[in-house]
Amino acid sequence: MVSKQPRKQRKARYNAPLHVRQKFMGARLSEDLSKEYGTRSAAVIKGDTVKVMRGDFKGTEGKVQAVSLKDSKISVDGVISTKVDGTEVPRPIYPSNVMITKLELKDERREKSIKK
Repeated sequence: MVSKQPRKQRKARYNAPLHVRQKFMGARLSEDLSKEYGTRSAAVIKGDTVKVMRGDFKGTEGKVQAVSLKDSKISVDGVISTKVDGTEVPRPIYPSNVMITKLELKDERREKSIKK
């Protein structure tokens, strides 16, 4: 039984094991991909091309460099923050704030999970 209390829902999310956190890493598919595969969303993996839909980098498109299950965030090419000393670091984004425009289909399991 899952609690209705927001504090317990947040706690369950923060303390979730990695195999459960994988389910939180979903993002919407573009209209073309959605029609092609018959599903609205898919898990984001390294190599996917995504478009940022929210925040300061809205409209930026790039490849996913890294996926962090621990932080539930992804890093995208072209989405960077400049530190005070001038160095550039990737800016983590929640996967719910991006839209997948191109899928990385090298993994056989990925193909099977999307093609239903």
